[in-house]
Amino acid sequence: MVGLTSAAGVIALLDEQDDDLKVYALQKLNGLVDQFWAEISDAVSKIEIMYEDNEFKDRQLAALVASKVYYHLGEFDDSLNFALGAGNLFDLSLKSEYVDTIVSKCIDKYISLRVQEQQDSESAEAMDPRLKDVVEKMFDRCYQDGEYKQAIGIALEAHRLDVVKYSINAGGPSIILPYVYELTMTVVLDQAYRNTLLQLLVDQFRRLEVPDYVAINQCLVHLGDHQASAELLQTLVNSGVQSDLLMAYQLAFDLENNATQKYLTKVSSALPADSADTVQPKFEKVKSILSGKETIKLQLEFLCRNNHTDMLILKNSKTVLDARLSVYHSAVTFANAFMNAGTTSDDFLRQNLEWLSRATNWSKFSATAALGVIHKGHLSQGLALLAPYLPQDGVTASPYSEGGSLFALGLIHANHGDEVLDYLRGVLKNTQIEVLQHGACLGLGTAGMATENDEIYEELKNVLFSDSAIGGEGAGLAMGMVMLGTASEKALDEMLQYAHETQHEKIIRGLAVGISLVMYGKEDAADTLIEKLAADKDPLMRYGGMYTIAMAYCGTGSNKAIRRLLHVAVSDVNDDVRRAAVTALGFILFRSYKQVPRIVQLLSESYNPHVRYGACLALGISCAGTGSLEAIELLEPMTKDNVDFVRQGAFISLAMILMQQNEVQNPKSAAVRTMYEEIIKKKNEDALAKFGAVLGQGIIDAGGRNVTISLQSRSGHSNMPAIVGVALFTQFWYWFPASHFLSLAFTPTAVIGVNADLNMPEIEFTSNAKPSLFAYIPPTKPPTTVVVEKVATAVLSTTAKAQAKAKKAKTAETEAMDEDEKPEEKTEETKEDEVKAAVKPKKEPHFEKLGNLARVLPAQLKYISFDKEARYVPVKKDVTGGIVVLLDNKSGEPETLIATTATVATSTAPTLDNKMEVEEEEAPVPEPFTYPFSKN
Repeated sequence: MVGLTSAAGVIALLDEQDDDLKVYALQKLNGLVDQFWAEISDAVSKIEIMYEDNEFKDRQLAALVASKVYYHLGEFDDSLNFALGAGNLFDLSLKSEYVDTIVSKCIDKYISLRVQEQQDSESAEAMDPRLKDVVEKMFDRCYQDGEYKQAIGIALEAHRLDVVKYSINAGGPSIILPYVYELTMTVVLDQAYRNTLLQLLVDQFRRLEVPDYVAINQCLVHLGDHQASAELLQTLVNSGVQSDLLMAYQLAFDLENNATQKYLTKVSSALPADSADTVQPKFEKVKSILSGKETIKLQLEFLCRNNHTDMLILKNSKTVLDARLSVYHSAVTFANAFMNAGTTSDDFLRQNLEWLSRATNWSKFSATAALGVIHKGHLSQGLALLAPYLPQDGVTASPYSEGGSLFALGLIHANHGDEVLDYLRGVLKNTQIEVLQHGACLGLGTAGMATENDEIYEELKNVLFSDSAIGGEGAGLAMGMVMLGTASEKALDEMLQYAHETQHEKIIRGLAVGISLVMYGKEDAADTLIEKLAADKDPLMRYGGMYTIAMAYCGTGSNKAIRRLLHVAVSDVNDDVRRAAVTALGFILFRSYKQVPRIVQLLSESYNPHVRYGACLALGISCAGTGSLEAIELLEPMTKDNVDFVRQGAFISLAMILMQQNEVQNPKSAAVRTMYEEIIKKKNEDALAKFGAVLGQGIIDAGGRNVTISLQSRSGHSNMPAIVGVALFTQFWYWFPASHFLSLAFTPTAVIGVNADLNMPEIEFTSNAKPSLFAYIPPTKPPTTVVVEKVATAVLSTTAKAQAKAKKAKTAETEAMDEDEKPEEKTEETKEDEVKAAVKPKKEPHFEKLGNLARVLPAQLKYISFDKEARYVPVKKDVTGGIVVLLDNKSGEPETLIATTATVATSTAPTLDNKMEVEEEEAPVPEPFTYPFSKN
């Protein structure tokens, strides 16, 4: 049978007067429209007239044909309108491209109308009931097919909480709830709606047969509901069940890891202070955990025990670089601080006192502040440790070392500053010396981060209003840190106003970055301020605007923020602003770091070196600790860039990406380390590039090779101190001592098990991966001593002949005597077999047993397993690293505990005077003697 070649005959029937003929034509056209839509499109107006005719008996069929014609024409809005008019004839169950496309458009339209309705119900467009019917049919179809996750995806975007609740209960709460939580934190961008969903999730998690306390705790932190967090801890402690008490301790550790100082203080204050004698000690332990002291003590023990710092790398760099240049001296100081961060090991400083004494001015400031990085977390010994350098009443020996010591005190007590805030405020109030003000401001900001302390803020504001460039810059940054994430209108107004009034660039820059910190995590609420800063004629304020986008939208992956940053990166007239815009991409996309190489690929090839530098930092910040090969491939060409600071950025970013990556995990690791050594040794290399290489050496081996840079906590929250630390670290472009802020982002990679008494028992767990995969990088081997070979003495030909003849005669005689006693000689083949047998490698096992305080990398966590039959098992299901509270299955038996060794004497710091200088020793007093001259 010959197929149809034209639909003209059927189309002609549309002009007939008889409705039955028209219906017949429409039925035929409905089957032919996919093939002859171009021909039918000429008559689509006639079909529309039939649909609009209320007396026509098959209007829905006319609508369906018209919808299909418009679909093929690419007019999807018209197609959707006619599809809705087709009623039941538009069959959602059919599997065709047309149905899928129209349903998709239908859902998009429904979601946009629902969002408008939620945001502004008065001016929102009215919802078409037919549209709602189609979406409801889609939900019913999902329920019938058991595709509850698909229904939840649509419902979350459409603000349909009723569908979310039904899907959770129908699909199995234990399976669906984690999925909803993940979508809530990654897909939902509106904060108010996200909080509504989190509250719904808290209720659902509580209704589980075994409530998921860990998930409830995470939701409450996001909601900022400190009262509910305190009630949850109180309920668990008062239950009288040992497992509940241990869960309370675990939740307290998780809170300390995720929440701000202000939140933790409120939770601790809400806990009872005068419970029964049997319960109160347990609450005291919870409060001790919330204060951070227990976490810091345990992490300090881990870092001290497992310190694998390679001192030879530092020694070689120090030897090669000329310490008379402050840029090189500072570089080695930072590298030493990073390598020994938190380990309390200052051996390098002790062994190089003479080198250390060459530091002058701001290099001296950096060198003293480095002690704060090395001893970070020694809350109990902080003041005693820095006593030789801290300002003394009425005596100012060296303002630079004293200012650096105040900054160091803040770094030691970073984010846990209760004990030193009053001391630092006192110093700030009683000094008019700029450098001391600068150090005290930075110390206050670092120790008082996110406390929202108005008294500290006012002290800092007084320093700012003194209009001192050096003190004012520190005050601007510190105001931002103290008011971190508060969006305080008072603070923003005062900071903005003064930034426009002052003439000092340093103050404006400090305030611009400080303003960005105040809007940390505020997302849409920061848009008005961002618009204002981005439109400012002062490039320093626009620079602050880019960092405000980075801080407000950090970790959200917001398309709106990314579009804005990319636009500024290619359009702004100021290089600093463009560089900041590209760098900010790293903060926004650190949760989806695999996208970053693709986004910044073209920017990394820009003609503008500042944009290339920003691309380097964006890759380093977002891909830190991941070993991303795509990022490394983009950075490798930039290590050979013709601009020195671009090379510097590439060296630093490579180090951030390759932290804790050995050669088995990442083949590029060894090559990058070798490259650093070669760059540092090059005599004609630019100073900035060498600075980057030395900093890279420090970062790649940070914390004794036991820490990584992680902008999100183990439970998936944004790691606020780390994000702030990295943002302030990027300011080293203008001021080298800002490099120390990177230590705030260092996260120990350990599994530390504690029992009900918060002591560390001896435990054993399994890593189901080859030991070499996550092993420490082997230490650098010292150069071997080269033995100079002696040159052979010249021998005359006649003498040589005579010696050869005598030797031959002697050999013949010896062989004749020993012929009978001569042992059987081994053949070459036998010797080779013996050598092979001696060096035959052992087969590497596919697992290894690890103990308490073991280094466990983030990539290694998926291989970790605890024996369920063992004495100690984790109280929570999923091991995410960090501090793990253990349930003792044999609580009556004696325990073997690990003794704490991380103790610090007050004399730990190198014994330098207040000037950070080493004075020459005086000659000893001569012993008594008598003149040998006889008296006349």
